[in-house]
Amino acid sequence: MTTSSDLNGRIAVITGASSGIGEHTARALAARGATVALLARRADKLDAIVKDIKDAGGKATAYAVDVTDSAALMAVAAAIKAELGIASIVFNNAGIMLPTPIAQRREDQWRSQVDLNISALNTVISAFVDQLVESGQSAGVADLINTASIAGKNVFPTFSVYAASKAYVIHLGNNLRCELGPKDVRVTTIEPGIVDTELQSHIPDQNVKDRLAGTRKTVQWLTPADIAEVVSFAVSLPRHVNLSEIAVLPTRQA
Repeated sequence: MTTSSDLNGRIAVITGASSGIGEHTARALAARGATVALLARRADKLDAIVKDIKDAGGKATAYAVDVTDSAALMAVAAAIKAELGIASIVFNNAGIMLPTPIAQRREDQWRSQVDLNISALNTVISAFVDQLVESGQSAGVADLINTASIAGKNVFPTFSVYAASKAYVIHLGNNLRCELGPKDVRVTTIEPGIVDTELQSHIPDQNVKDRLAGTRKTVQWLTPADIAEVVSFAVSLPRHVNLSEIAVLPTRQA
């Protein structure tokens, strides 16, 4: 089995594209020839990344949008189709990780994770699924990649809501694959272990931050570029090959 480094002609949509895994995946797909549409809230960050990609000879456009805003996201999906073409790759990557010890009753943090990790994930799929099916019918292949976490399969005390939200992503992907596979849309779920991204900076509890940082003494964390390479590999496979679930862990992570 061989892969292709040529993604010319494919339109790739990446959410959470202003940093971390999303940013590096946008750069990696553009380097392979895809036209990339970067979606996130921070317009200044997106514009800087788009400039870098274009300076390197790639094709990229920024769309500043909050993916929890359904109407705004639907408008962006229509704009991408009109301006760039039919989306052939959708990397559904926006998410947040917060500790939620049940005794603290932080309903605001429960809600923010459900809103972004579950509801917005569903909205992105709804906004682009027709384009993916159209790509599958016309080109013979399309890719929907959802970012979950190894936490969706393991027990992570004090991160129960985050872990549950990622379990949702995994099970959703397995079910969607049954619906979309016959339409030549591959559905892939990426399940990273610990990755060095902005997710850790969003944690308000310094003790939790310190505990996570302490793992660096024994574990070499993954980088966003590591995950970007895996995504690039998955979408470059022959059209009849679908990696449905990919767990990506640091070698020393238990």
